[in-house]
Amino acid sequence: MRPPKGRTWGRRGHTPVVRVTAASAKGVSMAAPICTRPGHRSRLICRIRLDRGSAKGRRKGFTETDHARLLDAAHQQLGGPIVLVWDNPSTHVSRTMRELADARLWLTVYQLPLYAPEFNPVEGV
Repeated sequence: MRPPKGRTWGRRGHTPVVRVTAASAKGVSMAAPICTRPGHRSRLICRIRLDRGSAKGRRKGFTETDHARLLDAAHQQLGGPIVLVWDNPSTHVSRTMRELADARLWLTVYQLPLYAPEFNPVEGV
């Protein structure tokens, strides 16, 4: 999470200095379904969530509602039913997420085995 180094012009004898701190964001979470459809190019639809560390007791990563919003956006962009193959973090297998998925008739969910990164292409992202 360090900023990239680069070169710039500056007045002779006065090296420009850019100060960067990590105080604004404590962490970054990303959710990204890989969308494939026969006869079309594959897509990666992603959402990023910054953890600013301000509210105690609040989940740092994506909540069930955040995942449901991402799936709704993917459904709207793709314009058809979605078959979702999911790994097993707590937000994916919770009762709340199951209820949110059951409410979407266009969504079919399959769970991966407990530990199977070789079956999950998003792990490399």
